[in-house]
Amino acid sequence: MQTISTAAHADAANYLAALAFAERRALHSFFDQHVIEEGDGRYVAIDEGDYDALPMMLIDRVVHTVPGRMSDEF
Repeated sequence: MQTISTAAHADAANYLAALAFAERRALHSFFDQHVIEEGDGRYVAIDEGDYDALPMMLIDRVVHTVPGRMSDEF
C-alpha cells in the first residue's frame, strides 16, 4: 500500500489541529477563539481577547470561530 500525502491533506490536518486547539482553549476563555488561515496553507488559533479589536487583515482570514464558553453567571 502506498500513501501519498498531498497539499490538500496537509492543509486539512493543519486546519483540524488549529480547530482542536481553539475548541480546547474556548472552554477556559470568555472570548471567542478564531481559526485564521495563513498564506502558506497553515492555520493558527487566536483568542479574541489578545487584541483590542481584531484588525481587518485578521478578520478577512477567519475561517471558523468557536465561542468562548466561560460565564460569570454563577
